[in-house]
Amino acid sequence: MQFVINRDALLKPLQMVSGAIERRHNLPILSNVLLDVSEHTLSLTGTDLEVELVASTAQLVIHTPGRITVPAKKLLDICRSLPESSDIAVQLQGESCVLSCGKTKFTLSTLNAAEYPNLESWQGEVELTLSRQQLRKLLDDTAFSMANQDVRYYLNGLLFEVDNGTLTAVATDGHRLAMSTLPLPAVAGQQKQIIIPRKGVLEIMRLLANDEQLVTLSLGQNHIRLIDSSFSFSSKLIDGRFPDYRRVLPRNSTKLVTAHRSVLKDACTRASILSNEKYRGVRFTLSSAELQIVANNPEHEQAEEVIEVEYQGDNLEIGFNVGYLLDVLNTLNTDLVILHLNDSNSSALLEGVGNQGAAYVVMPMRL
Repeated sequence: MQFVINRDALLKPLQMVSGAIERRHNLPILSNVLLDVSEHTLSLTGTDLEVELVASTAQLVIHTPGRITVPAKKLLDICRSLPESSDIAVQLQGESCVLSCGKTKFTLSTLNAAEYPNLESWQGEVELTLSRQQLRKLLDDTAFSMANQDVRYYLNGLLFEVDNGTLTAVATDGHRLAMSTLPLPAVAGQQKQIIIPRKGVLEIMRLLANDEQLVTLSLGQNHIRLIDSSFSFSSKLIDGRFPDYRRVLPRNSTKLVTAHRSVLKDACTRASILSNEKYRGVRFTLSSAELQIVANNPEHEQAEEVIEVEYQGDNLEIGFNVGYLLDVLNTLNTDLVILHLNDSNSSALLEGVGNQGAAYVVMPMRL
């Protein structure tokens, strides 16, 4: 194997695949990146057995094709340390990989490419085509509500549901729920539910640009694959049954509160300073055209905010985890938000006025 490549042309795909590589793993080869040089392209592959990422470039001069694995972090650190726009000559010498740049030379250990693990081959059952921007919005709207290391393993990820010509993304940790829907008429009549693990979701968000270029999602029985123009990302799925999120959505709310998002967010942010550090509870007290927000802590300190809202109805007092509210208010980008409420023991539904498809449920707290 021998080729010459510009440092910048190598650095971009190498940075992409490094996110999928597990640095602390029992199998040493999983700390390596697979370099696969064909007649026209260089492909780089990283995996931790749960996710696999392949990025490629044709911006190189190939002398001899070949395949080898080298330590990913060391290769990345070397590329970062070399001058911008410099050329790197890469050559396999015996069981070592030699990188030369001007008068600088590095010799890296290698492991046999034949031992590098690949995710097993699989067939997609449903294929979706959508823009990077549409996929980003689905994930940005919902990913913050995923659980993290919950014993209910099926909550440590994000539900993708294809049903009735729509793609719905749902995440919940049992205390709050985020949902976002996208019409996809091309998949009308198809049905599929999968749970993408947390790492897979975060990797896709790291990789995806926010533009109108189209990408393809392939949903299989146990895997998902995202095919972009510059990379291919695959992930195993969580084998479990996601809760029926439709049962969690509040119905027939009797109390509607309309507030300016930025005003409500700033008030909650200030009140949170003196909330209980562990439970983050704040009390909402609603009266005609007014919302009072109060936070207390064990040191007997108190914060109080009063803001104007659109509300006509009976007085209501309800508690929330202010962190959950702020997550929603920071995610929404509309001027106005609507809170759908019933009583002090029922969940609240939050929506942005004009933000089609996204809805959020926050459980109440006893204060």
